[in-house]
Amino acid sequence: MTNLLIRLFLKQDESKPLNREKYGRLAGIVGIICNIFLSIAKFIIGSLAHSVSITADATNNITDAGSSVVTLIGFRLSEKPADEDHPYGHARIEYITGLIVSFLIILIGYDSLKSAVDKILNPEDIKFSYAAVIVLILSIAIKLWLSSFNNTLGKKIKSKALSATAADSRNDCISTGAVLVSTLVSHYTDINLDGYIGAFVGLFIIYSGISLVRETVGPLLGQAPSKEMYEKIEKEILSYENVLGIHDLMVHSYGPDSYFASAHIEMDARLDVLICHEIMDTIERDFLSKFNIHLVVHLDPTVLDCEETNNLKELVRDILYDIDPIITFHDFRVVFGDKTKNVLFDVVVPPKYKYTDFELTEIIKNRINIAGNGNLYAVIVIDKSYGNLKSEEE
Repeated sequence: MTNLLIRLFLKQDESKPLNREKYGRLAGIVGIICNIFLSIAKFIIGSLAHSVSITADATNNITDAGSSVVTLIGFRLSEKPADEDHPYGHARIEYITGLIVSFLIILIGYDSLKSAVDKILNPEDIKFSYAAVIVLILSIAIKLWLSSFNNTLGKKIKSKALSATAADSRNDCISTGAVLVSTLVSHYTDINLDGYIGAFVGLFIIYSGISLVRETVGPLLGQAPSKEMYEKIEKEILSYENVLGIHDLMVHSYGPDSYFASAHIEMDARLDVLICHEIMDTIERDFLSKFNIHLVVHLDPTVLDCEETNNLKELVRDILYDIDPIITFHDFRVVFGDKTKNVLFDVVVPPKYKYTDFELTEIIKNRINIAGNGNLYAVIVIDKSYGNLKSEEE
């Protein structure tokens, strides 16, 4: 069914990138239709059977339908082109719509929990019907398919919003399964679990909403892209001729498949500056055409033909490795004086590290000073590494 819907409504030109808005529209429309149908059926059955757990599950389906509406609007707005007020585009709207859906889910879960607690305190007999059982089983089947459907579309366009919707549908299967168990247990054992199962469903809805909040807030707060993306960028840049290393890579996401990045690349200081500039321009153009990444690169000339500089670089490398193998460095250079030498470099440490910047700087300075018999003075800048990148100087 999924492939049939894709073929019917998402005719794709292989020479063009996937149209996110069309995929989001299809997911939203299918979600609205399925959830409204399930909600109406459950409300009718739940009201006739006096089952708060079934009506709570029906309310959950209305929330899911509302979520699909918001998703539909969000995908449409996120495709708006960049303008003067939003030079990086509107793709982050997809995350904002996901956040709205998450809060809506939490609110509905709270209301369902209140109704369930009232039912626990004031229980009513449940009227069993095979129609209710059939509707619940049908709901589980439809939700399983919806989960697979949204997961397939989400993978195609790398959408966290659709992946979260798929996870929500899987969660619905669990809550609806619990309601089905409650209905059957109440009928065959005369044990009324309706209020307790309704409370479970309400808590589960709240938990799902909180989980979705965490997933959508991260990108809005500037969550770091995956390690795989950093490694892909690093590997691609290092594949260009005359590029010796890369460091200070920073990647910013302004929505799914909307990335802006900057990096420092190391080249032999003896290379003509025009040749370096041509290589850098080529890298930037290639990244935009190949990966749709707006990359800006900065040149760091590296001295390779000075033996004393290379010896001092080896000394610093050994000192840093002895302090902690995780430490790396780059931008190494030496300023030679009459009696002393200044070694200048940047040290790269993880965002959370056992030493403060000041403590680490003092440790390194003291070790270098001792190794140079008082004739070496270190000028150090501490960098934070978010991509675990390696440079030529490691």
